[in-house]
Amino acid sequence: MSGIDVITFGCRLNTYESEVMKAEAVKAGLDNAIVVNTCAVTGEAVRQARQAIRRARRENPAARIIVTGCAAQTEAESFAAMPEVDAVLGNEEKLKAESYRRLPDFGVASEEKLRVNDIMSVSETAPQMVSHIDGHVRGFLQVQNGCDHRCTFCIIPYGRGNSRSVPMGAVVEQARRLVENGYREIVLTGVDATSYGADLPGTPTLGLLAKTLLKQLPEIQRLRLSSIDSIEADRHLFDLIADQPRFMPHLHLSLQHGDDMILKRMKRRHSSADAVAFATQVRRLRPGFAFGADMIAGFPTETDEMAANSARLAEEIGIAHLHVFPYSPRPGTPAARMPQLDRALVKSRAAALRAVAERLHADHLGRLLGSRQTILVEMNGMAHTEDFTLVAAPGLAPRSLVEVTITGHNGRHLEMHHAAATAA
Repeated sequence: MSGIDVITFGCRLNTYESEVMKAEAVKAGLDNAIVVNTCAVTGEAVRQARQAIRRARRENPAARIIVTGCAAQTEAESFAAMPEVDAVLGNEEKLKAESYRRLPDFGVASEEKLRVNDIMSVSETAPQMVSHIDGHVRGFLQVQNGCDHRCTFCIIPYGRGNSRSVPMGAVVEQARRLVENGYREIVLTGVDATSYGADLPGTPTLGLLAKTLLKQLPEIQRLRLSSIDSIEADRHLFDLIADQPRFMPHLHLSLQHGDDMILKRMKRRHSSADAVAFATQVRRLRPGFAFGADMIAGFPTETDEMAANSARLAEEIGIAHLHVFPYSPRPGTPAARMPQLDRALVKSRAAALRAVAERLHADHLGRLLGSRQTILVEMNGMAHTEDFTLVAAPGLAPRSLVEVTITGHNGRHLEMHHAAATAA
């Protein structure tokens, strides 16, 4: 092979950073290289990264393989010990051209492969200018990195460091660059995006940042947030929900569970009642608002009744896009030292909650039948409505915003009618 291939796992922030990494590696003159940008959220994500590294080496025996990302930050030595790996870069180092200039030669000892510093010592997030997100019609924009909270199940703060924000002016300039390059929808991303601004002069909030972007850049046709912690929602965010049609009617909530005792053991800062109250207030301001959410099944000490409370909360809120994760113990986290459930029970709890998620999703699809929707067409013949529902859109041009009529669904995505698509 020639050039640089980046394999990305995990969140939208990783997708954004992969573009930065590729540009920095090119700037450094790197060639014939594969960069694996890993995720550490679950043990399965780490396993998949190792599998991809071994496959990459089999298929490209002469290429340099560089491993970075959250799993490389938290498990640096284990990746360096892999014979397929030529270098391991930390989450801070991966964004700098000089890191790619200082790579060791092939076949060095594992300790010589390491370029991983203490992420907790990083106090600022420099704005990274990206004009293109390869393969995506939506422009991801990093506004924040790291996390100051210490949820008992989560390894991510040890991979990303403490919370730090990109100055508002730099975010506006980056958004301007994306819309000038044809992106009609901007997605604000971060590890704990709703903590945005606490470390900046004047302590602006995520809601104020979003307001400012829409005011200063009327060219932004759709603005979306990647994920939020609802307990940190500010008045500016509620203003956007109520008054700004360019702010999309969908939020992905970091709920994690529906039982108050488990939420306490997770060290979450909200209760199930807080989550319901937030969703109720949002829908009062904008009826028809859709929610996605993350939930963990099989957390240590979870009983059948506690598991049922997660399903009950998902139904009470009416979560249209529910992502269910079987609990995965991450070494070094407090939850990994708690009394663990049998893995078969964890899997069965996750399967039961996924069945609820599928039913709620089908209910949501059914409510949209016959409606008129504006969709943003993706590269793969699919599209998303404003409330982030997936639509099959054959025959429509990628990146186009099109108004269509919803004619049916198959339980997974919507089907639509549009005269131009029919003609095509």
